[in-house]
Amino acid sequence: MAGRHGLVPYGGVVNEPQLLARIEGSLGHLTLNRPRSLNALNPSMIVDLHEALIGWADDPAVEAVLIDGAGHRGLCAGGDIKMIYDGITADTLVPLEFWVREYEMNASIANFPKPYVAFMDGLCLGGGIGVSAHGSVRIVTERSQLAMPETAIGLSPDVGSLYLLARAPGGLGTYLALTGSRLGPADAIVAGLADFCCASSALPELLAGLRAGLIPGAADAIDPGPSALSADRSWIDPCFGVGADSIEEIANRLAQRPEPAAAATLVHLRAMSPTALKVTLAAIRRAATLPTVEDVLAQDLRVSSAFTRHPDLIEGIRAMVVDKDRNPRWQPARWEDVTPAEVQSYFD
Repeated sequence: MAGRHGLVPYGGVVNEPQLLARIEGSLGHLTLNRPRSLNALNPSMIVDLHEALIGWADDPAVEAVLIDGAGHRGLCAGGDIKMIYDGITADTLVPLEFWVREYEMNASIANFPKPYVAFMDGLCLGGGIGVSAHGSVRIVTERSQLAMPETAIGLSPDVGSLYLLARAPGGLGTYLALTGSRLGPADAIVAGLADFCCASSALPELLAGLRAGLIPGAADAIDPGPSALSADRSWIDPCFGVGADSIEEIANRLAQRPEPAAAATLVHLRAMSPTALKVTLAAIRRAATLPTVEDVLAQDLRVSSAFTRHPDLIEGIRAMVVDKDRNPRWQPARWEDVTPAEVQSYFD
């Protein structure tokens, strides 16, 4: 049976739209529907999602909204990075237009006037955080893996994620923004990117309840298990927290720690784009002082736009997504050669 928009319900058939938007009972149900691409976001999906939210915000038939992903691999792998690469190399406005529309959509989620529920099952990376973590009911499962891995491709975490990460406990947000480390369900909750964990096998039952007007809550939660991130705060907070206001200082602190994980983190950071690391550190420090998600998204647009003019973004996407040799050649290659004036230029 088709929903109000004439689309078939969750499950999918050949040649379906890449975003399914339909009303089921009292639920506005959004499904990212590019399972072969791990539901990576493209411009048409973003526009359709935003338009659905605008319509449902004032629709009395819709009491809540749910977003989930088609297939079994995850909610969303992020934005269509290859499209951004092609837009930059062809010197078109595609990346800028994409980010403008995406960030407007992120803001509409953060300000949606009704319960906005996200099933963050499986992989939820980059732009996937943007369509979920700004919601009011954020559900992870035992299969969830969350991350903002932008520094590995010569970019800074965007989609308003730094608003959330800047408000994470201790030095966790800075650590996650710089390293792009993946979080399981317990860690995602500790970091403030999710609210509670449910078994993936329980999601169909939660969906049925949402159609009947029942919003999932703590009574539906299961124990996500121990948080490795909480245990690691013994070295993360001293290395990434108060007073760690330069990459060089963070590196010095990591080098002095006895924990093997701290040494491994230092090696990991040295593989990231030096420019992206320094800009990201400045961006999350600024995000901590910005009062709204919209303010952080405005900063994201300035920063992301500036990265399109830097060689590291093209090189990072080439190495990680296009050629997949995982051997990016950053310019400059050393933290010490990224000047404060260059970092400041990303925010002007």
